[in-house]
Amino acid sequence: MNHPTAPDTGTRAPDAGTRPAGRGTAARRLLPLVEEVLGGALPLRLRAWDGSTAGPAHGPVVVIRSRRALRRLLWQPGELGLAQAYITGEIDVEGDLGEALRTMWTAVRTRALAPPRLTLADRARAAGTALRLGALGPRPPAPAAEARLTGDLHSKARDRAAISHHYDLSNDFYAALLDPSMAYSCAYWTRDDPEYGLADAQRDKLELICRKLGLREGARLLDIGCGWGSLTLHAAEHHGARVTAVTLAAAQARYVREQVRERGLSDRVEVLLRDYRDIDGGGYDAVSTVEMGEHVGDAEYPAFAGVLHRMVRPGGRVLVQQMSRGADAPGGGAFIESYIAPDMHMRPLGDTVSLLEGAGLEVRSAESLREHYTRTVAAWHRTLEERWDDFTALAGHQTARVWRLYLVGGALAFEERRMGVDQILAVRPGDDGASGMPATPKGWYGG
Repeated sequence: MNHPTAPDTGTRAPDAGTRPAGRGTAARRLLPLVEEVLGGALPLRLRAWDGSTAGPAHGPVVVIRSRRALRRLLWQPGELGLAQAYITGEIDVEGDLGEALRTMWTAVRTRALAPPRLTLADRARAAGTALRLGALGPRPPAPAAEARLTGDLHSKARDRAAISHHYDLSNDFYAALLDPSMAYSCAYWTRDDPEYGLADAQRDKLELICRKLGLREGARLLDIGCGWGSLTLHAAEHHGARVTAVTLAAAQARYVREQVRERGLSDRVEVLLRDYRDIDGGGYDAVSTVEMGEHVGDAEYPAFAGVLHRMVRPGGRVLVQQMSRGADAPGGGAFIESYIAPDMHMRPLGDTVSLLEGAGLEVRSAESLREHYTRTVAAWHRTLEERWDDFTALAGHQTARVWRLYLVGGALAFEERRMGVDQILAVRPGDDGASGMPATPKGWYGG
């Protein structure tokens, strides 16, 4: 449930030279403008800064707390402008934020909302409405939480900065949000009873991966993009694997090294703070990469797939757990790429399978976990709301609102199949073409 708050900025009086609307009229003046831009009737109720309302009587209420929100949307129309206004508190939602987003997406999906091409006259009318509402003025600054990357796309330095923006936020922040294993990826829910929770589902996911990889005592595992070490530690502790864990996030590397020392695993686990392009050696029995491939980039993915092939021995297995999007919507989206995962790229599952096979791997199975991610993200969101004051103290109010929007929107994207996530199991065939895999999936997973 959303917690309406006063905006961080934008509550000052209208800019000089503008004539604000009379009291109690802003929402009624705004509604025609909003519906013209949307291309249909607004399916949510609107409340403006002067207390006026317009639109449907029931359901979530979009609250425009400041004229600055309208100004921001004039300068930055679309998803990013709306996200910025929400992050700063200039726009809020009374009621269930998920229901509000679902209502809007349903209207778009059913073509009830089909934004038209705005003519010069349309834009002039919009500017006139904004002028009468006292909303014209200079472009508002972007929220401080927005990523500001420089350098060539997917250069090593830029990739390091992109990973740091998200994963170096704070180990304390993630410890408060995640289960005790610090697994920050889709869990695997095998039961529905009330006693079975997120920590159980994450443990079952880690065990599933280890079984798919056929890990045994002494097996060498390369964990690329190890996060806070959930898979690395599970494989070493419960399967006796010798693990090389690789991450680009300094905070993650420190955390995993501390856990390795505390658990007495120094003889089994090595932690490298390194780009995947700089990993030396090879001959691993297994390679895992859990929700890291999304950060690699589209043009760079063939080389990444080549690294997976080069690092594993003939007959060794590779497991890729990775998010996907449809061919008509690659990338991460304006909000995700600006505030969560800069330079992120997702593609259809079939494209990833083709890239892995193009690198010389043989894909043996692909298992969709989409519904599992809906439940996982919903569990993280419940924790965020239950501990809201803790998260705002750890990261600030705007960052907490970024995460609320991210988690609510993410759960809805998986629920509505606008995003997916899959576990892809592959093998590097030997020179004779043999996979070394048992004849049935039951055998692959150690059954």
